[in-house]
Amino acid sequence: MTRFTNSLTNGLTRRGLLRSGAGFAGAGLIGAPALVSSANAQSKFDWKQFKGEKIDVLLVKNPRADLIQGAEKAFTELTGITVSSEQVPEQQQRQKAMIEFSSGRPSFDVSFISLHVQKRLAYKGKWLEDLKPYIADATLTSPDFDFADFNKAGLAFATQSDGSIQTIPQFVDYWMVYYNKELFAQKGLAYPKSMDELMKTAAALTDPSKQIYGFVSRGLKNANIPVWTSWLLGQDQQTVSPDGKLLTDTPEAIWAAEFYRKLNKEYAPPGTIGFNWNECQTTFMQGRAAMWLDGIGFATPLEDKTKSRVAGKVGYGITPPGPKAHHSATFADGIGISRGSSKAKKGAAWLYIQYMTSKKEQLKLIKSGAGSPARQSPFADPTVNEGSIFPKDYFECLLGSGKIGEPGLPAIIPVTEFRDVFGVALTNMLSGADPATELKKATEAFKPVLDKSEL
Repeated sequence: MTRFTNSLTNGLTRRGLLRSGAGFAGAGLIGAPALVSSANAQSKFDWKQFKGEKIDVLLVKNPRADLIQGAEKAFTELTGITVSSEQVPEQQQRQKAMIEFSSGRPSFDVSFISLHVQKRLAYKGKWLEDLKPYIADATLTSPDFDFADFNKAGLAFATQSDGSIQTIPQFVDYWMVYYNKELFAQKGLAYPKSMDELMKTAAALTDPSKQIYGFVSRGLKNANIPVWTSWLLGQDQQTVSPDGKLLTDTPEAIWAAEFYRKLNKEYAPPGTIGFNWNECQTTFMQGRAAMWLDGIGFATPLEDKTKSRVAGKVGYGITPPGPKAHHSATFADGIGISRGSSKAKKGAAWLYIQYMTSKKEQLKLIKSGAGSPARQSPFADPTVNEGSIFPKDYFECLLGSGKIGEPGLPAIIPVTEFRDVFGVALTNMLSGADPATELKKATEAFKPVLDKSEL
């Protein structure tokens, strides 16, 4: 079994690294009280200690980045730190981060990373600072930061296999079901209480003569993997075991693939084999799909009456339980400090991260509909519903999904290759291929890739 030889990872096996995916939240949580008590021991915090510094920040282009850039002026006024930030589309941002971090001299001091894709790469490449010493330093961490406020799902993603915390989670995306309350009411149907009921409900709501379909989800290769893993979590199974074995052609995996195929072949609109989230979103907004499984971060346009025919009619449902378990596929973004930055810039960067993941900014995140915060406190804030375009069940869905969240992708370095290989298998199923045969072929094709990887 491959072992790392550098000082950070010496002696860690694939078993230990994989186990840190969802279950390693405990390491972050166990350390949290000591870190917080140390940080809270101070009586006065100096936000001006890095006045005059300038930091560069690499953002992913999305509504959350808009909120962050909107808060930068207030941050500069508070700290005297100048910020230069850039929004880059997701795929290009990931490539830019990898290239620049690999060079050892990134042009940015702070970067957002997609933890469900880049977490292992960041660890292997020593991209980011361990933030635990910063959190524990009372001169660097404001007592208002309240590290213990971050939820289990976010900390699970942020915590690396050696217990280091290289990012602060900013956003946790839970997969759930958007549903059209008007279409449900017309048929006298309630929100499904199980995956089996979801299938029956999709059948009951499908009426091709009216161009109404019971269900829609991603069919495009690579993008479709979280749909399959959402159903697989209902069998209480991940795609890769804690000791690094592929679980992608088990009876449970085949069941989930057959479930995926039936929904998308029999009860989804024509052409879903090429659908990504945006095509699904458009279909649902037009009132042509009764249910849509995807991340809750896509909610805002649905409630825009100038663009959506279903505004005011949308229900937000927690992914129903499967035969063996009740989980919500979960994904997350984090924000970290470039290891190659200077000491002063690292200090300024840490103040920036604290500010942008503060309780105030996380409350803005949920109230604006830009996504689900990684903190717990926004959900309990008495103002969270004030002026919101979202109904009560939106917030209930966020809170409930957070309690049952499990990673929707395996915690491995070649996660993109995983999505490509198994994504093709799923699209082949939509074209008529046998699920068991396709999963066996994909498993055999991907196994050498996983065996050669360092995780």
